[in-house]
Amino acid sequence: MPEGPAPAPVTQRLRVRYAKRGRMRFTSHRDISRAVERAVRRAGIPVAFSAGFSPHPKISYTGAAATGVASEAEYLEIGLTTHRDPDQVRTALDAVLPDGLDIVEVVEAGAGALAERLEASRWLVRLDGVAPDVADAAVRAFMAAGEIEVERLTKKGRRRFDARAAVIACEIDRRATQDTDVECAILRMVVRHTTPAVRPDDVLTGLRQVADLAPPSPPMVTRLAQGPLDDSTGELTDPLASDRQTAPAGDDAAASADAVRATAPDAVGAQS
Repeated sequence: MPEGPAPAPVTQRLRVRYAKRGRMRFTSHRDISRAVERAVRRAGIPVAFSAGFSPHPKISYTGAAATGVASEAEYLEIGLTTHRDPDQVRTALDAVLPDGLDIVEVVEAGAGALAERLEASRWLVRLDGVAPDVADAAVRAFMAAGEIEVERLTKKGRRRFDARAAVIACEIDRRATQDTDVECAILRMVVRHTTPAVRPDDVLTGLRQVADLAPPSPPMVTRLAQGPLDDSTGELTDPLASDRQTAPAGDDAAASADAVRATAPDAVGAQS
């Protein structure tokens, strides 16, 4: 048995929504977790540690986006040994994280597992060099198909799976396309979380199979949201809603809305 006192118990759990923007989208999940651990130490946050010969901070990640993918809705949970104000933790963490890793919100965790609430993701995919009408025809063919089998290398080896069944919605965002200064198609899609996971690149593989859609340059993919899926409407809801004690009001609500709208130009802008 390891010598020394037992680690302090967790007295508070916080759920954190963070964004992965700009060049940080190329950072691996392992490097992001290291950056978060360093930020927690620098910010003086009383994180709890596991027991054993190699104690590690009690920080867990849920539904992390793949390397190369930007995101406005990544989530982690952190266990603390003493209570802290969630807003103060958000400010302290955001101040010491690298540019492009931005803390959006911190709330105290309520009952239930966060992972169980993340049922689907909303994605935005920019295809430079693809005419919107060409992409629209490909999307229509994809959505009309009953099954589209694709193959991808996973941790368990090569697997074939149906990419069509997980796609709840997929369409061309023509308004966003009009705001760009180069020819491109911008897709918005809602994809259910499945095992194995169906990712935007799997959907693009399916588009190539059914309509020979092959963008001349790598797509820019951004996760806009993830959370519970309303099957009646196909829309996502906020996974932190039940944890949040009070909704923003007045000026805070306006500021929150402005912050969400401000992410749209970055999502459809040219790659940097």
